[in-house]
Amino acid sequence: MLNIIELAMSTIEFNDALIGLENNLHSFALSFTRNNDDAKDLTQETMLKAITYRKYYTPQTNFKAWVFTIMRNIFINQYRRKVKSGTIFDHSKELVYINSSTDSSNSPINQLLEKEVNKQISKLGAEYKQPFEMHFNGFKYKEISSALDIPIGTVKSRIFIARKKLMDMLPDYNYAMN
Repeated sequence: MLNIIELAMSTIEFNDALIGLENNLHSFALSFTRNNDDAKDLTQETMLKAITYRKYYTPQTNFKAWVFTIMRNIFINQYRRKVKSGTIFDHSKELVYINSSTDSSNSPINQLLEKEVNKQISKLGAEYKQPFEMHFNGFKYKEISSALDIPIGTVKSRIFIARKKLMDMLPDYNYAMN
């Protein structure tokens, strides 16, 4: 009988702790989804999953981190599912599903984006531009290293720096892709 009472107290404490995190969870979900309704759904799904899998929570550990990890994993799995299915949810007032599985590489928007990205790539210094373009065109690090006669670590470093510079030069594009 004592174990049942302890279990009930443990469940009540668990639920109280979870409810206490609800506002924090919603804010965290909003940072992922950038949409209030989707954030509410993600928060609700996270709380449900936490309750469902509460037996996997280790007492005396960071409860908040455990729940936030559940949310992050749910979001990542949902995102992967959406990318795989090629379906994106449009958050306009019409609330339409857009199937992006067709080839849209020649769309006017993609052509403008490609032109802007290429313009910024051309602004990179030669030491960054050449390894970046080679990597972008499918060359392996080792192949780039051999072709440019520089160490592989330098190749990796220059490609990383080129990506970072491009993200800084294209903040709107970087934000939209994340």
